[in-house]
Order: sequence, then C-alpha cells, then structure tokens
Amino acid sequence: MATCNVCGSMILFGGKKEGNYRFCNNTCLAKGKVFLVSDQIPHDVVEKETKALHHGSCPKCGNHGPVDVHLSYRVWSALLFTSWKTTVNICCKRCGVKAQALDLTLSSLFGWWGIPWGIFITPVQIVKNVIGICKAKNHLTPSPALRNQVRLLIAANYLENEK
Repeated sequence: MATCNVCGSMILFGGKKEGNYRFCNNTCLAKGKVFLVSDQIPHDVVEKETKALHHGSCPKCGNHGPVDVHLSYRVWSALLFTSWKTTVNICCKRCGVKAQALDLTLSSLFGWWGIPWGIFITPVQIVKNVIGICKAKNHLTPSPALRNQVRLLIAANYLENEK
C-alpha cells in the first residue's frame, strides 16, 4: 500500500505518481514539486550544506551543535476525534529532547480521550518519544535524515527564488 510523500496519507486507489514519488491528489502533487526538484540537486552541494548545518549552531537555541533531525510524536483526542502527527525538529540533541518531552507530556495527558483511536495511538506515540529521548545519536556524522531535510530545504529555496 502506497503513502503520499507530502501528507503521509495511505493511497488505496488512484493517486498521482511522478518520478519516484506518490501523491494522493493534485493538491499534494503541487506541494510535492519540491521533491522533484530535490532529485536534481548535486550530491556535493547537499553534502557541503549538510556538514555546515551539522557542525553549526542550533537553529532553535543558538548553542553549539551538532545539529541533526529529532522526531517528536504527538496525539490528542476529544471523544470521537483523534489527531496525531510527527514533527521534524532540526536542532541540537538538547532541543530535540525538549520537543520530545513536551509531546510525550501532552500525549500522556490528552491522547487517551478519543474512542477508538486515542486508546490505541497514544501508547505508540508515547513509546516513540521515549525511544527518541533515550536513543544516542552518532554525533560525528550527519544522519541520512538530515541530508534529506537539507536537500528539501535547498529545493524549497530554489522554488521560492524562482517565483
């Protein structure tokens, strides 16, 4: 089963495919142009920008890095409605742990109250945050996730300047 590269929705039938990417509809296809442009960026340009970001200051707090990608997971529910999301934080480990701890706390307090998804999704999001907090990252080299984010940022800047 395919997922949309922009919004993460599952694509059961149809959808749009362009290059190596899948999109659930024309709106996501339009937003996904950044993926298509990102494939055209030379590897050495991405590597140079990734290393500069990794060894630079944290974009959130300004302290010294290393900077990398830290994912945080949140869920909140209200009776018959449950919403969950993953946030990509490009920051130092300390700021990443703060974001994960905040989402862990909010999910623990507000995730359970939806029927039926809140009961099932909340423990998953809590465990993902705990793993993220406890997981030690290799501080010597940038992660592949950081390279991908840098590639997308370069592509987004190119598309913005093209307008």
